[in-house]
Amino acid sequence: MDVLSTGDTAWILISTLLVLLMSIPAVAFFYGGLSKKKNVLNTMFLTFIAFSIVSIIWVIFGYSSAFSENSFNGLIGIPTQFFLQGIALDDLTGTIPTLVFVMFQGAFAGLTAALISGALVGRMKTKAWVIFIPIWAILVYLPIAHWVWGGGWLMQMNALDFAGGTVVHINSGVSALAVALVLGKRKDTSLIPHNLGYAVLGAALLWFGWMGFNGGSGLAADGLAANAIIVSNVSAATALIVWTILDTYIVGKPTVLGAISGAVAGLVAITPAAGFVDVFGALIIGAIAPLVSYFAIYTLKAKMGYDDALDVWGIHGMSGIWGAIATGIFAVPAIGGTAGLLYGNPEQVVIQIISVVATMVYAFVISFVLAKILDKAMGGIRVEGSEEIGGLDKNLHEESAYNLS
Repeated sequence: MDVLSTGDTAWILISTLLVLLMSIPAVAFFYGGLSKKKNVLNTMFLTFIAFSIVSIIWVIFGYSSAFSENSFNGLIGIPTQFFLQGIALDDLTGTIPTLVFVMFQGAFAGLTAALISGALVGRMKTKAWVIFIPIWAILVYLPIAHWVWGGGWLMQMNALDFAGGTVVHINSGVSALAVALVLGKRKDTSLIPHNLGYAVLGAALLWFGWMGFNGGSGLAADGLAANAIIVSNVSAATALIVWTILDTYIVGKPTVLGAISGAVAGLVAITPAAGFVDVFGALIIGAIAPLVSYFAIYTLKAKMGYDDALDVWGIHGMSGIWGAIATGIFAVPAIGGTAGLLYGNPEQVVIQIISVVATMVYAFVISFVLAKILDKAMGGIRVEGSEEIGGLDKNLHEESAYNLS
């Protein structure tokens, strides 16, 4: 019989609030600061509206679908608890109230949707975004969450994803790339942050909130949570230092933008591994993540010609892929109960690669097709050229972030 633990419950309540901090103010400041001044409000709005839409879907049937005991061959959960009916106040998931678990996971779902917006800033119609997000959440997020966390086929294979490297970061990164390809390049592809201070604040809030994101994913206030927080911080710090070294060597000087980008890349990469690796693994994961993302942003992006405005694919997608595979390499059996390659289980790397490829292919194809259909049905999902040049704050919202005389 599960027994309520007030300590575990308090910690997951706090962790839920930390994930909410990441999902709304942190992402809004981070993306808003990196955007052009004429698009800062629209950029922040995309974050808020995406999170809000997914939050409603989650309590109507999203949670029941993602974590359903009734599954169609492990591919999609069949919802049975619409509007959370049937979940009593004293029902437990492990040692915490099920309603706390519902909210904790709902924050993950909302964050994943919000992250996609960074690739699209400055050129997508608000109406198109508002229509895209709920359909995407139903067709993409819910099935993948069920595959990995809700008893689906990847979970049955023992694919490891402690806090969302696959479900959140690879998923959002690939989906962002798909929509960016449908939208096409911006008229002005330069993107010098209009307020780097906002972005630094956003990155700091992300780093802080990420401790609940990873630390709470074990659903208990215990040593596993402590380990998750330690390795998450180590990976972020290592990645920040490595990116700074890269900037100094390649650009000739360290940049603040590079430093915060490195920290986020390190946090992304450690997310699937946080409950399975030790400090040694975290150091290696954090050191390689900025190399992977740096290559994606400054080499792969230029060669392939896609316009991922705020490098959602480059950081979340690419570092997420590295982190998911690295989990299969560095997993320590004494920590998470599963051995990785270094501890005599090479099969785990194969399982991790299968989960990565399956998530990438599914998320990309569905997101690309959905964006294409909306593009045809709406006569274009991209704003008019004059609106793009004039800025979306003025043309879509009739507002300005800075009313300075």
